[in-house]
Amino acid sequence: MAVVVGCSWFVVCGQSFVVGRVNRASELTRQFRLGAASVTVMQIEYTIQIWREGDQYVVHAMPLDVASAGATPEAARAAVHEAVKLFLDTARAHGTLAEVLEDAGYAQVGDEWQSPGWVGIERYSTTSAA
Repeated sequence: MAVVVGCSWFVVCGQSFVVGRVNRASELTRQFRLGAASVTVMQIEYTIQIWREGDQYVVHAMPLDVASAGATPEAARAAVHEAVKLFLDTARAHGTLAEVLEDAGYAQVGDEWQSPGWVGIERYSTTSAA
């Protein structure tokens, strides 16, 4: 059984750490003052899917196509959140964050990045010769 959870993550532009998570889409872009510097914080929303493989739980973050695993669903969630953060931080550090987000289906509207709207998440099965 897969569990799908909506998530969001702050990416701090010009800094290499995550400020925190939020749940409201209205908080997509904020200005924060850290010491004397002001930084822009973007919220990047994504959806995770969790399933069990043997004694591990696998988590896939869509539409970013980042995956991780853990011994428990909670450990798997924490691992994929860290993987997404590192993925986005690396893209930002290389100057390719906009390209990565566009390739994943995000759209930039003003200073905000909007995640693709889900039409549905469906589960299928098929037959195959043994």
